[in-house]
Amino acid sequence: MSDMVVATAPVRLVHGEEELLRARAVAAIVAAARRADPDCDVRHVAVGQLEPGDLFDLLSPSLFAQVRVVVLTDAHEASKDVVAAVHAYAADPVEDIVIVVVHAGGARNKAFVDALRRAGVPVVDCPKLTRSEDRLGFVRSEVQSQGGTIDAAAVAALLDAVGTDLREIAATCAQLVSDCGGRVDVAAVQRYHRGRAEVSGFSVADRAVVGDRAGALEALRWALSVGVPHVVIADALADGVRSVARVGSAGRADDYTLARALGMPPWKVKRAKSQARGWNERGLHRAMQVVAELNAEVKGTVADPGYALERAIRLLAIAHSDRAATR
Repeated sequence: MSDMVVATAPVRLVHGEEELLRARAVAAIVAAARRADPDCDVRHVAVGQLEPGDLFDLLSPSLFAQVRVVVLTDAHEASKDVVAAVHAYAADPVEDIVIVVVHAGGARNKAFVDALRRAGVPVVDCPKLTRSEDRLGFVRSEVQSQGGTIDAAAVAALLDAVGTDLREIAATCAQLVSDCGGRVDVAAVQRYHRGRAEVSGFSVADRAVVGDRAGALEALRWALSVGVPHVVIADALADGVRSVARVGSAGRADDYTLARALGMPPWKVKRAKSQARGWNERGLHRAMQVVAELNAEVKGTVADPGYALERAIRLLAIAHSDRAATR
């Protein structure tokens, strides 16, 4: 992706159901902006929390001619006013400011996506990898990107052991390449999974989003001890908080109706409904801020990402009990 992305593409669309691919697409755009301006200002904003006036402030030129990237997440929740403001900006952009619209796929607010496509906005498609051939290709690509090689039998063994979650697959590929000196075979996959505890970023997140600070911290320390990457845990925490916020604000409906409306699997809606108990709007707003800050911290703004994760879990517990507003 060219460093001229900021100048040539004032609005970009990242669209699709696969969260890992969306996150990587956004990271690539941000990285291009930072190559153009190492001091660029990056803002991640949940669209559902935006008013048109907020967007105007975000898109106002910097006094210091600083490159700015405004990442609008959860675009399926955008109001008509926000949609209109994005289209107006695309027609008359400000130099050195780019908007990245992130839409998780599904039918909700699809008109926004279709209009951006018709307007010629550059699109990064991030579909779910539902076919086994696509997942096989993803494993090979991940291993190669880490500087390793993997044979066909090892690819199949890895997918059998890990399942279909791309984040888990990516983390496993990275760990295996590191552990095996680059060459991954069936024996390496089997050794890795025999000794690997059943712990992941999601096991940490499931405890954190219900305010179980002690349980989340215990799961975090165990996850880190068996090599789960900091960024994977941070992404799982963000996904957990976002899921609770989306389901909690979606109104009353059965799991399948909400799943269709939100573009989420029914099991995830059911779990988020249960986790949403005990949260209020103020606490969730604070939790969204916590995971947004954590995302930046684990990607390089702090010296100790492990401490950043522990701190985030403690702050989420405070937000869950709604004491965040008194801090």
